[in-house]
Amino acid sequence: MLSTVRRSLPQTLRSRAPVSRIQTAAISSIGRSTGPLSQQALRPSTSVPLKPAHSFVRTMSAHAESAVRPEPDQVLQDIADYVHNYKIESPLAWETARLCLIDTIGCGLEALRFPACANLLGPVVEGTVVPNGTKVPGTNYQLDPVRGAFNIGTQIRWLDYNDCFLAAEWGHPSDNLGAILAVADHLARKGEPLTVRDVLESMIKAHEIQGGLALLNSFNRVGLDHVVLVKVASTAVVSKLLGLSRAQTIDAISHAWVDGQSLRTYRHAPNTGSRKSWAAGDACSRAVNIALLVQRGEKGMPSVLTAKTWGFYDVLFKSKPFEFQMPFSQYIMENVLFKISYPAEFHAQTAVEAAHILHNKLKALGKTADDIKSIRIRTQEAAMRIINKKGPLDNFADRDHDINYMVAYPLIFGELTSESYTDEAAKDPRIDALRAKITCVEDKRFSVEYHEPSKRSIGNALLVELNDGTVLDEVEIEYPVGHKRRREEGTPLLLRKFERHIAPHFSKEQQAQILSTVNDAEALSKLPVDQFTNLFVKA
Repeated sequence: MLSTVRRSLPQTLRSRAPVSRIQTAAISSIGRSTGPLSQQALRPSTSVPLKPAHSFVRTMSAHAESAVRPEPDQVLQDIADYVHNYKIESPLAWETARLCLIDTIGCGLEALRFPACANLLGPVVEGTVVPNGTKVPGTNYQLDPVRGAFNIGTQIRWLDYNDCFLAAEWGHPSDNLGAILAVADHLARKGEPLTVRDVLESMIKAHEIQGGLALLNSFNRVGLDHVVLVKVASTAVVSKLLGLSRAQTIDAISHAWVDGQSLRTYRHAPNTGSRKSWAAGDACSRAVNIALLVQRGEKGMPSVLTAKTWGFYDVLFKSKPFEFQMPFSQYIMENVLFKISYPAEFHAQTAVEAAHILHNKLKALGKTADDIKSIRIRTQEAAMRIINKKGPLDNFADRDHDINYMVAYPLIFGELTSESYTDEAAKDPRIDALRAKITCVEDKRFSVEYHEPSKRSIGNALLVELNDGTVLDEVEIEYPVGHKRRREEGTPLLLRKFERHIAPHFSKEQQAQILSTVNDAEALSKLPVDQFTNLFVKA
């Protein structure tokens, strides 16, 4: 019996090594369950016919994956065709892009005044200076374009003060400048004839790709952060700057989609933290690295979105394909939202403006925020989900994403600046006391008009009741100063914002040179990229 079993067992069990208790139990079990293990017992029963071998092969073949590479997903082709072939002829888009470039550089410079941001910048190895490297505005760093993209992208996004576009997905299209400027500056320093106009064109197209994908597709609903769109848009436009072909651009975009995508965890309580401030910088650096890898011959994945089981749609988007409201053009840049008056998450911009008005009303009545009994904020559904928080706020990133904090602070102090979110500023007990008196409710009209293409409002309304029973007139504001509908009013304020942001970093002579250059639209567009970035180098 045992010899028969040993002949049928693997070589390892027929070795001279002692038979373990587990092995002995297994052998005994075989004996108990099958009876004597004779050769006859091992033969199949004659009552069960064997399937022919060719039938088994056909069954296995039916389950095999096809190795035939399909045509690239249409979305990949559409993005690549847009980047390589679309001609931008809208004067409004070009002028808005100039304003966006100015504002975005200024936001990055302002962020350098905050040690938490400055501490993350510079080369990986201290003291490294890369030949023909990317210059980082406001510093003397000269980095490789991948690290340069992280630096520029991080400083741009740090204070949540650069532009914004709101739809089914939210985001900040000027985040892409981190990748665009890093690559364009590096190439210009190598002798390629790139000008600021090339940067502006790349910005318009990156805005369009990111915003076009955001119009009807909500990545936040599946837990993904909007920086996935920064990665995709940056990869696309950087591929063209690097001289990649249409096919290579498609390959690069496919890598951006397959790359590990960031979760929104770091933007929401109770996990809100400063990673939300460098997430876009990370996306920019990954985009540049992807494009450079494809330039070296790395192939893409043509069905990265649509592949059954393994594609983006099935894995991360609940098997739902992307929808598009309109073809790619220059709509997003023409309708982008600037943060002009306040460094506040954009869904709260009009609420902050209303809070300033109410602060002045209280002052005129001889009252202060201490006299407030309750505050009701009517807002949009998006604000209810993103920035409506209760309880203690842990850090800067927590505070600049809480509408209650952003309303309470100006009601008390009559201002809201970047410093208003610091630990020192937040120590004042009156802030949390007033936050506790605020209630947010969704206004369905605001939610509908938020998505309506002809309006895209970001409405908020504040109703304040005082301790003596007085109810102040509700203040409702639908469009912030940075909205397209208030562009004429906002542009001079945007330029003054830029002047404030460059002032702490440069001498009066250098400031004058910068302002003279950026305010001459025609001359600026012809300026070589490296000469433009040299304007912002720290002496």
